Amino acid sequence: MPRDAAPLDVQNFAAAHLLRRPEPVRVGGFVAGFDPATTSPYVNYATPLPGTTPSEADVAALVAEFRGRGLLPRLEFAPDAAPEVEAALRRAGFSTEAVHEYLVCTPATLTLPAGLPQAEIPASDEEFTEIDAALAEAFAGEFPASAEGAARLRRTQERGGAVRFVRADDGGCAGAASCSAPAEGTAELAGVGTRPAYRGRGVAAAVTSALAGAMFERGAESVWLEYSGDGSRRVYERVGFRPGGTRLYLRLGRPLP
Repeated sequence: MPRDAAPLDVQNFAAAHLLRRPEPVRVGGFVAGFDPATTSPYVNYATPLPGTTPSEADVAALVAEFRGRGLLPRLEFAPDAAPEVEAALRRAGFSTEAVHEYLVCTPATLTLPAGLPQAEIPASDEEFTEIDAALAEAFAGEFPASAEGAARLRRTQERGGAVRFVRADDGGCAGAASCSAPAEGTAELAGVGTRPAYRGRGVAAAVTSALAGAMFERGAESVWLEYSGDGSRRVYERVGFRPGGTRLYLRLGRPLP
């Protein structure tokens, strides 16, 4: 994927992905995706369509859609693909939650280093539960383990995405990640986590490369992910991910209790 194509592809994917939510809504030049099973702002959020120029009324209608559901108005998007959106949202009072760089892998850049542990495909409810618990530990409880978390991982796999994990010494899960079903030629790889006792053994590289390869086998032209630090970036670059652009997270007000 040429570098200048990445923001548009990622933003097209973001809109298509939110339209898969149980309750998607189009508001002006925005797509909002809602899941009544959770109030999490990381599940319920919106994104602009590429190139949209939102009016004040469009933004107000979007905010009203969230407020009417008792949810925090929140957006995630690649600003280079919708350059008029950020200013319109800030005029309405939205503030920065985070700015993340993302990396992109293509079939031409994917690398499979030697010596990585085997990445497996989960099948049983027990394996999905083990994966959810391992990811909760990997992220220090930021996303607590739950039956819904395990079910969400299973749905990801059943609906055209993929989940991969490396088995721990005790038969459980050492680390894992998931990837959404492809849309608009690309797919998002997320939730790469390794339990502390298994870090430094190539677990993250194994699941990342396995998931990217699985998506390419299904016809995706690229896979992208966001990274959290230089250490994780080096892991992803090792298996073929390259700089793609920036994603902006904006919200209006504080997260709901």
